[in-house]
Amino acid sequence: MAALRQEPHPTLLDIRWSLLGPPGRQDYEAGHLPGAVFVDLDAELAAPPGPAGRHPLPDPAALEGVLRRAGVDRGRPVVVYDADNGSAAARAWWLLRWAGHESVAVLDGGYAAWTAEGRPTTTEQPTPREGDFRVRPGSMPVIDADEAARLAREGTLLDARAPERYRGDVEPLDPRAGHIPGAVNAPFAAHVAADGRWRSPEDLARHFADLGVGGSGPVGAYCGSGVTACSVLLALEHAGLTGPDRPAALYAGSWSNWSADPDRPAATGPEAG
Repeated sequence: MAALRQEPHPTLLDIRWSLLGPPGRQDYEAGHLPGAVFVDLDAELAAPPGPAGRHPLPDPAALEGVLRRAGVDRGRPVVVYDADNGSAAARAWWLLRWAGHESVAVLDGGYAAWTAEGRPTTTEQPTPREGDFRVRPGSMPVIDADEAARLAREGTLLDARAPERYRGDVEPLDPRAGHIPGAVNAPFAAHVAADGRWRSPEDLARHFADLGVGGSGPVGAYCGSGVTACSVLLALEHAGLTGPDRPAALYAGSWSNWSADPDRPAATGPEAG
């Protein structure tokens, strides 16, 4: 909660979203943090679905318009939150960083932690002054399918999906089940402790070390469509394993892009292929 006590007072964005619905705006309208502006992950933090995946990166000019309407300034901190575990808010964190914003934080525990502590909520929807933030994409690395395949062979490619989707036991959304050969399963749900708060940097560093992350080798992440993979990238930075000077890469198209190409292999089972 310390991030909300920064000066100047941060811009607060509500990024509540669920893969299978209902729309996050319903939750926002029922109650949100005072001063928070809702940003729609599906419609505003992604381009329309297509060959590039279910949540392609948004057009920079369109993203700039969204952020300015939400009151985002270039010299003012931004705090983003979602329902609880940060997996959706991390998409906004990553996009802001990719766009060149240097001061972005995710509220630990999200809306659930805020209300559990008895903190105030409101249904009043603010009308922020238009921000002056200018999107300059490229501050965080993005890789395509060929680069993801190479990273799985020559570095560490982390798959943020649930174990059953990684193994190929089920696939509720995409054309084929399985994972990118050589990828290592790193479920986004493993970043939080039993109380719903993020694990400590030391604990996360041990977690990623067990997955083979360490040293100076290249690291990247993917998921179903490029949303929860951002949570892995945030966790890597929180653990001190990456940072602004050595960020991990995002395969933005993720499995929704990879699996749509019948010429690309799909590995199944508990071990990387």
